[in-house]
Amino acid sequence: MVADDQFLRRFLHCCDHSLEKTKNLLDLCYTVRSQAPEIFANRDPTSYAIQNILNVTDMIPLPKLTDKNYKLFIYRLADPDPDKYVFADALKTFFAVADIRMLCDPAFPDGEIPIFDMTGFSLRHASKVNLPILKKYMVYTQEAHPVRLKQIHIVNVPPFLDKVLAIVKPFMRSEVSAMLHFHPPNSTSLHEFIPKDLLPEEYGGNIGRLSDIKAEWIKKVMDNRDYLLDNARWKVDECKRPTENTNGKQLFGVQGSFRSLSID
Repeated sequence: MVADDQFLRRFLHCCDHSLEKTKNLLDLCYTVRSQAPEIFANRDPTSYAIQNILNVTDMIPLPKLTDKNYKLFIYRLADPDPDKYVFADALKTFFAVADIRMLCDPAFPDGEIPIFDMTGFSLRHASKVNLPILKKYMVYTQEAHPVRLKQIHIVNVPPFLDKVLAIVKPFMRSEVSAMLHFHPPNSTSLHEFIPKDLLPEEYGGNIGRLSDIKAEWIKKVMDNRDYLLDNARWKVDECKRPTENTNGKQLFGVQGSFRSLSID
């Protein structure tokens, strides 16, 4: 495991500078990464898999912080064709962008607010979810990612939202579920939580076009290709773990026989 100063500072900040909490979070972070190669291995941003997801989706940190020092993100489909969407590759790209943000962004936010726009999302997209990989994603984001979630906004919710939630909620902690806010199509209710001057033009704001912000972040990802490809940076040596400590297999539990979903 190799951790740079900037990355370590993220963990300290997230844990309110408690060394014990920071050590535990670091252990969880790198343990889950080692046990989830589907998400965290082979993260070459020039590869077809990641280039495809960068084209098919928008995964964009927004430039301004809220008055409470919270960071905003927008996640949405840029191309609604479900044949181009690969679930595991989407999660791999999600965390590649997240890691580069933690490396390059000088801000140390006190909280994070993701905005998921479901425009163009269909049941065919939902049917591509792989449950064991989803579970690893949910364990990492809720237990091992050095961020403090404050709100989660789902905008342009589709009529089949209940089917999507039925997939995700079994893996969602109750306190995370309580952060969910839903906004129907053609609604301005998002602005009741997030001021317009923090949002891109596509969401009624004035910080510029999402495509321009995306281009800046894609450049940062590509410029830091070597950082993402440094496998020694992201793994732990389980042979050195004390036997009483948690390992990845204990975190994820029994995988079961589910490998994909069938959604009516």
